Amino acid sequence: MEIKPTIIDSGFCWPIAASLESYPDGMVFVIDKPYRWTSADVVRKIKFSLERHFHRRKLKVGHAGTLDPLATGILLVCVGRATKLAESLQSHTKEYVATIEFGATTASYDLEKEIDATYPHEHISREAVEAALKGFIGPQEQVPPVFSAKMINGARAYEYARSGEAVEMKPSLITIEEARLLEFGPGTCGRPQAIVRLRCSKGTYVRSFARDLGLALGSGGHLTALRRTASGDFEINRAISLDFLQSSDNFAVSLP
Repeated sequence: MEIKPTIIDSGFCWPIAASLESYPDGMVFVIDKPYRWTSADVVRKIKFSLERHFHRRKLKVGHAGTLDPLATGILLVCVGRATKLAESLQSHTKEYVATIEFGATTASYDLEKEIDATYPHEHISREAVEAALKGFIGPQEQVPPVFSAKMINGARAYEYARSGEAVEMKPSLITIEEARLLEFGPGTCGRPQAIVRLRCSKGTYVRSFARDLGLALGSGGHLTALRRTASGDFEINRAISLDFLQSSDNFAVSLP
């Protein structure tokens, strides 16, 4: 039987009902994840709020696609029966707006780690970036960052990296459907910076894309900001914040 969950986004008819039975196929929350929150943090927050609201323990809650702590934007959180859809939701095409600074690299490919090397960047122009982006369209192999949640021999890659243990990151097959330059100019440190819109497949690491784009330009590159603007048919203009969700006005009176 097809599962048709209730979508909890800006178009939802608020408030959330007092009984979980009002949502027999579960719920999918379209959340605008805050900066520096992990995806697991968001799941825990929603799980705690709903268990208290519905007076239920051990409510099934999970997300459909990890978003890095330093990224913001759409995170789909599935509740109840809708958790069975998490894998299929995660497989849909994602859209991101990425800010990439050239001329420097970090071990994590983003701002989690300090700059570890600098490179010439005076030759990088808007035209050079636009030309390089064309080479990323289509199926390709991409090496994930060492500082990532990629599973290797039963442990996360970042666990090996933080312990100083060397580990081989095997490439994954991904597809980039669109890589469009939105803005180009000097960044906060004076190095050239590009803002790029990406449409890509499941498993794409935008941090790795930033690294690879720097290499393609004969320099270095790292991610300085990332926002997921779409996940499948879910778009950021329909997402809700955790602050909005936590407002008591958005929950129907729930009797103990």
